[in-house]
Amino acid sequence: MNYLTEYDKTDPLSIQEYSQKMVGKSFREIWEEDEQNQPTLVRETGHYGSTSVKEKKRNKGNLGQIVEEKFFHYECNSDARPDFHEAGVELKVTPYKINKNGTLSAKERLILTMIDYHQLVEETFEDSHFWNKSKLILLVYYLYQKEIKSNLDYKIGYSRLFTPPEQDIAIIKHDFEIISAKVRAGKAHELSEGDTLYLGAATKSATSENRRTQPFSDTPAKPRAFSFKTSYMTYVLNHYIVPGKDTYEPIVSGPVVESFEDYVVSKIASNKGKTVEELCNMFDITFTKKPKNLEAMLAYRILGIKGNQAEEFVKANIVVKTIRIGKNDKIKESMSFPAFKFKKLIQENWEDSTFGNYLRETRFLFVVYKYDRNDVLRLQGCQFWNIPYEDLENDVKSVWEKTKQVLLDGLNIQIINGKRHTNFPKASENRVSHVRPHAINAQDTYELPDGRNFPKQCFWLNNTYIYDQLNDELKG
Repeated sequence: MNYLTEYDKTDPLSIQEYSQKMVGKSFREIWEEDEQNQPTLVRETGHYGSTSVKEKKRNKGNLGQIVEEKFFHYECNSDARPDFHEAGVELKVTPYKINKNGTLSAKERLILTMIDYHQLVEETFEDSHFWNKSKLILLVYYLYQKEIKSNLDYKIGYSRLFTPPEQDIAIIKHDFEIISAKVRAGKAHELSEGDTLYLGAATKSATSENRRTQPFSDTPAKPRAFSFKTSYMTYVLNHYIVPGKDTYEPIVSGPVVESFEDYVVSKIASNKGKTVEELCNMFDITFTKKPKNLEAMLAYRILGIKGNQAEEFVKANIVVKTIRIGKNDKIKESMSFPAFKFKKLIQENWEDSTFGNYLRETRFLFVVYKYDRNDVLRLQGCQFWNIPYEDLENDVKSVWEKTKQVLLDGLNIQIINGKRHTNFPKASENRVSHVRPHAINAQDTYELPDGRNFPKQCFWLNNTYIYDQLNDELKG
């Protein structure tokens, strides 16, 4: 049988149609069916001659190789062109999972191409190696299941062609230009996934010590790859790959806007000075008991969102945080984050810590309100923000490391004047972050490494730090 006659390698739709034959099959079945029909020589570690596949846990490259060589029957290569270059189609194999509530989500970001810092500054978005390989992708989603021991037994759930829609391309292009501008400024070592919306600069290295040169600085930078963020891949899965899963409202539904962030800031700013009561009247919001998220809800209404899930925010992993400034020009509350598990934190290292990665990968929308001299809360505006590299890798890192050490040494708990005191890092000890309780009550606990139960704690960003991060026009 001549396999290459089963699909037209110059026609994207023919490639997609042929790919449907692997949906529902495991990678092992694809391998074994091909061996039965026509044994082929497969490159495994840079040479030919093996008829077995290495079972490497979490090795997606290996799974992609099976699809390429045992299903589509073309040789794996490191060609700069797309995999099916005659059709301009890149093949990507990526995992998804079924959550406890039955929803689907991407398991991880989609790595696209490695970033060559020296080449990047010479390219435009349209001519870039990244966009040449990413504008049309055959996305092969396989179902990750924790209980399955061999990656060969994961089953393929979906296979569809994907190209970002026009508004997404505008945002991806803007993300590309943000990354490129940072490299041009000699700050490749300060790149963070929180800098951008859909397209990230993900760290990509076998070890955390690896570094690469950059063109406008002598400071070595971590190897990074262009990637579509996990949040974006989850949206792609549910909106474009799985039919009938359109569940989010778009902020931009008309003509393409050049800068999505500028559009959002402008929309919110157009209502600057309005009181919370006036905004509630504008959007017919009534309540007997004030909702905790009322101010955030009003921001969504201004942006044209009836619920609390905006399509672009979901795709970009943008977290909306409401900030209230007092008439004394101070923020009363520090900013909390999800509680951490004591026994899990001590198993982590900073480079891949839950909290560190959360701040690295999340972009925030600060919606700012301020109490006027009559103690009436008024909208000030908003700004997009992600934590600066130096603040994360110095101040927050030191708080995280001290927290880990406290847990390893054994938490010191003292009761003074009826109040519980610990030696977790305090707000007075660090200008950026601290640790304090984030529990419903004293019975809402996690187990400490020494076996004691203790109320849940979380990392906080200091209220004074948050105030310093706000643009001057938002301070009043």
